[in-house]
Amino acid sequence: MSTRTLYRDALLCTLAGDAGWGLVDNAAMVAEGGTLRWVGAASELPAHLEIDEEYHLGGTLVTPGLVDCHTHLVYGGHRADEFELRLGGAGYADIAAAGGGILSTVRATRMASDERLFADARERAMAMLRGGVTTLEIKSGYGLDFAHEVRCLRVARRIGEVLPLTVRTTCLAAHALPPEYAGQADAYIDHVCSWLPRLAEQDLADAIDAFCEAIAFDTAQIERVFKAARGAGLPVKLHAEQLSCLGGAELAAAYGALSCDHLEYLDAAGVAAMAAGGSVAVLLPGAFYFLRETQLPPVRALREAGVPIALASDHNPGSSPMLSPTLVLNMGCTLFRLRPEEALRGMTVNAAQALGLHDRGRLAPGQRADFVAWPLNHPNELCYWIGQPGACRPFIAGAPWS
Repeated sequence: MSTRTLYRDALLCTLAGDAGWGLVDNAAMVAEGGTLRWVGAASELPAHLEIDEEYHLGGTLVTPGLVDCHTHLVYGGHRADEFELRLGGAGYADIAAAGGGILSTVRATRMASDERLFADARERAMAMLRGGVTTLEIKSGYGLDFAHEVRCLRVARRIGEVLPLTVRTTCLAAHALPPEYAGQADAYIDHVCSWLPRLAEQDLADAIDAFCEAIAFDTAQIERVFKAARGAGLPVKLHAEQLSCLGGAELAAAYGALSCDHLEYLDAAGVAAMAAGGSVAVLLPGAFYFLRETQLPPVRALREAGVPIALASDHNPGSSPMLSPTLVLNMGCTLFRLRPEEALRGMTVNAAQALGLHDRGRLAPGQRADFVAWPLNHPNELCYWIGQPGACRPFIAGAPWS
């Protein structure tokens, strides 16, 4: 029989319902088999409840476990030199055109051993876990051939095996054009499409992503990837409208995309398509900040259309080398004008939806017992403090991690 555990003496931020913090003071929760079975005020605990273990949470604030739904954790090397070039005036597209950008990370990733990739990615995932993340997505996209994409996806799967957090893997082979296919984008997309059934058969990818942009792939090429993904039974998502508006979000929504990400240049047609298609808008303030962008994503239009808004770190070596989940929350508020409650929902329930997960993100019966105890008095402090607001204690499937 599974252990029944009581957690008491906490201020719960349940995020129950579609709005509001869902605060419950002097609260308790009961978990069994890694799932929450009861949540509420301690004074209302059912009488004669049989408990096997009990945790006193010391009056801490308890929120759902954070979900980082957009990361690129598996890669070789770093790009601090490009950071310096960018400060000197070079743009994202300029660096990419000169053979830098994604392709420089591709070279470093291909040269790195599996163990090097794993060790570095594990440390990055540990930083996320220490910051309150209990579920995260890891994309490939720095291999750009079948063998190296498989290597990166296997490393990502291994992260989820050795650490207690949940890892969802996404194949982003349509991230950039590899050097061996220079001038042959359509031929490369042919190869990418041929890989997807094999990735599905080997259970290496939970979803397929692509980069729709002038420096990457156009909508016709992206649609071929989406059709191949559909044939392989894999859901899709898209890096869309980051540097310009090419109609990628409309295309992705037409294919039932889990999410469209970045979205600084998203137009009204794209917002309407996402609302109709049920796609989550994943905003990435780290990249916006690091690249010193000025075009804000259309947050008000997304709100008014009822499109769920998620936030994520977009951790990657070129445009968002960030490993602080609470800094993401702060930036979502300060840069994108999200309300603190919106920001927290953006890294819990809405981020989970962006990964196709509906069993986490709230503190309610039937939800997975992933939660975090914070040394704070109110959930708005998660967005107020810049960076980590003191040591937190994650619980994953009901078990404490430290």
